[in-house]
Amino acid sequence: MLENNHEDPQVTDELKQHTSAILELIGEDPQREGLIKTPERVAKAFQALTCGYQQDPAAVLRSAMFKEDYRQMVIVRDIQFYSLCEHHLLPFFGKVHVAYIPNGYITGLSKIARVVDIYSHRLQVQERMTLQIKQCIQQTLNPLGVMVVVEAQHMCMQMRGVEKQNSITTTSDFTGAFNQAKTREEFMNLIKTKL
Repeated sequence: MLENNHEDPQVTDELKQHTSAILELIGEDPQREGLIKTPERVAKAFQALTCGYQQDPAAVLRSAMFKEDYRQMVIVRDIQFYSLCEHHLLPFFGKVHVAYIPNGYITGLSKIARVVDIYSHRLQVQERMTLQIKQCIQQTLNPLGVMVVVEAQHMCMQMRGVEKQNSITTTSDFTGAFNQAKTREEFMNLIKTKL
């Protein structure tokens, strides 16, 4: 989870007003006992869920870059994430698997998970989030290749619309050495292996 508190009192007040208006528009009474504190809770929740806009993922990677002559695959798998679909403002969540092949520099392993957190804490679509994670790692570390696989469940598919409860959406993107089918296959086999 992102570490910093990104609540802005002015934004909180404005979001509270808008949330109260939404409650009234759907036929609720924002002054009802159970809803009195709801606008404030929603305001704080939205700021927490979208705090990735105030974070620089490339700076996070650069903060722990180390010269290292390692040129084999580095994998950080099963990185849990929660995000908001920009189409319905409903959650989607799942796991991200990231691999890169260093080209003179490595980064702290936790920094890969932080990059995922930053991009997932923005209004998103899964396809763009996959691309952004890949591009950030490629542009910042300049590795021999990067591959990102995202597996997610989307509440907009489960709660509304087609209402398919067990569907999982998988996206992937890759660069460099991962353009070779053999390298991609090695990564896919490694992320499927149970420890």
